[in-house]
Amino acid sequence: MNTTLLIMAAGIGSRFGGGIKQLEPVGPNGEIIMDYSIYDALEAGFNKIIFIIRKDLEKDFKEVIGNRIEKICDVAYAYQELTDIPSGFTKPEERTKPWGTGQAVLSCKGILREPFAVINADDYYGKEAFVKVHDYLVRSSQPGSEIPSYCMAGFILKNTLSDHGGVTRGICQIDENVNLINVVETHNIVKTMEAGKVGAVIQGEKGGFKSIDEESYVSMNMWGLTPDFLEVLQAGFSEFLSALKPEDIKSEYLLPTIVDELIKSGRAEVKLLETHDKWFGVTYKEDKEVVVKSFRKLIDSGIYKEKLFD
Repeated sequence: MNTTLLIMAAGIGSRFGGGIKQLEPVGPNGEIIMDYSIYDALEAGFNKIIFIIRKDLEKDFKEVIGNRIEKICDVAYAYQELTDIPSGFTKPEERTKPWGTGQAVLSCKGILREPFAVINADDYYGKEAFVKVHDYLVRSSQPGSEIPSYCMAGFILKNTLSDHGGVTRGICQIDENVNLINVVETHNIVKTMEAGKVGAVIQGEKGGFKSIDEESYVSMNMWGLTPDFLEVLQAGFSEFLSALKPEDIKSEYLLPTIVDELIKSGRAEVKLLETHDKWFGVTYKEDKEVVVKSFRKLIDSGIYKEKLFD
């Protein structure tokens, strides 16, 4: 069965200091995080890559990674732009923030026809999640289900925290069948250390802290979906835009929120696939050194080759 990996790489990367964080080299031969994700995805059985980028990134993006990956597998591009909104709507003049991950995936409508996984470009997920999501897509794509059956890689919160600032995670609840029943996009989750044990708190806007279970399942925006999901996104994007207040120039159309609504309305079932791999990524400029050292350790232990695609 053909399966596709969508990589969302259109983010501005403001917390990274204004640079194009998705294109920062982190491997010994100039590899970027996406190289390792693509390697793991192809190894797991995915056979096509769709890069979701902005038009202004296209030249740099293709030079850094796109042209190389086109030599080893089928590649396509989708473009996420602020002006790409349904007819009848106009982009607020002052808006500079992207419309969110929901619009990113929607930009693939017309070029995506097979079950797919979606990931962030600047996150390292580990091998386990790609295998589990791919295998689930192959199994669940058989006819017979009354409602769509999707999946999500469920990471453990303590394995997904940054040493250099707060992160946003979708905090998940599951039922007895390990199906998602709730996903709450939660901002500014901060890593703590007490007696050598990793913990987590949510930092409020006014400086207060709220404790959170570090063993919670979280979404890292690694979803396993089917093409029918794009129809849901298209209808929902118009509803999202209709509900925006004129002065709101920051709200985003987000995958965890969209999936949460589908679950609660009984229009989809989403299986949580537990993974214990440790996340790392370049949310902040200071994260890069940690990421470089982490890949070095994975190479030294034989998980990856020194020259990845040789």
